[in-house]
Amino acid sequence: MRIVLTGGGTGGHLTPLIAVAKKIKEKLGPEADILYIGSGAEMEKKMMAEENIPVKFVQSGKMRRYFSLQNFIDFFRVPVGFFQSLWILLRYMPDAVFSKGGYVAIPVVLAAWVYRIPVMIHESDSIPGTANRFLSKFARRIAIAYPSAGEYFPKEKTALIGNPIRFQVTDGDPVMLRNQLNFTEGKKTVLVLGGSQGSKVINDAIVKILPKLLQRYQVIHQTGEANFAEVKSNAAYMGVKSGRGGYFAVPFMNSNQIRDSFALADLVISRAGATFITEIAANAKPAILVPIAESANDHQRMNAYSLAKIGAAIVLEEPNLVENILIDKVDYILGDNDLYQAMSEKIKTFYHPNAAEVVANAVIEIAKS
Repeated sequence: MRIVLTGGGTGGHLTPLIAVAKKIKEKLGPEADILYIGSGAEMEKKMMAEENIPVKFVQSGKMRRYFSLQNFIDFFRVPVGFFQSLWILLRYMPDAVFSKGGYVAIPVVLAAWVYRIPVMIHESDSIPGTANRFLSKFARRIAIAYPSAGEYFPKEKTALIGNPIRFQVTDGDPVMLRNQLNFTEGKKTVLVLGGSQGSKVINDAIVKILPKLLQRYQVIHQTGEANFAEVKSNAAYMGVKSGRGGYFAVPFMNSNQIRDSFALADLVISRAGATFITEIAANAKPAILVPIAESANDHQRMNAYSLAKIGAAIVLEEPNLVENILIDKVDYILGDNDLYQAMSEKIKTFYHPNAAEVVANAVIEIAKS
């Protein structure tokens, strides 16, 4: 059985695709023949290579809500990507296509529709992206992670399934990581995540409060590859060295490292991407969420406030990410055991442990139809 995966080249798109691919391989064994079609981003190449999934790349455009010459250039990339997709699918001729959305998915799904190849799409966010809203017309089935997303899709082919995540992000070993980092058992640990590429806004805010934060807590800080050197330098200027005194900075964490970090952490400070929220929820960790101010369709803010609405997380907008407010929020959560337990229970409701398996079953089913 041949399955094509497609979706935008960020960690938020790629990790669910990989989670579903793993389940398809488990169910089909050697019969599973999986191909990823993407935009050629470095993260796509790296993550798919780690999973031994072959890749093909096509041109894709992007709709910007501001004036840019790239809008003119991208207008011509879309048809190029469509014809590239037609050629790739003609040669590969899959039994089904599973799409996570993003602009690169548009030419692939349209080409699949031309060949009458069945398509399933998945929407991770509380408010669907432009690409998935458009592609829903060509999909046989639609999976969503938030009930609010269902308002934008035809009810008869839409199901609330949750976000597929990598199985490795749960059941980590906190003792082993604590010993590796020379952290103490007597201090609580804060895990800082800026998304798959890091967040300069979060990094700068954390570094400014590091001396005060480390008086009471230990910090694991994923900075992003591009920001790592700057964070280390700025932290050193503040008198803090990574690997000492309860502070550990790392540019990027693989699935095993992030699994153990979740297990050790008492609180997570993170962007509000759908995949990170699901991974936080899988580990039942209270969170302070900092949505990207300019995220497409404002989806990160909507994701974050969906959790805040039921008391599962606290939302801090970027302009409020200042010293006193941030420390006060950390103290507020970690200093009140009843609040901490309540947030832990409520955030778990955003985790659907069987999401990857349910999606994999659906993809296999439409492939056989």
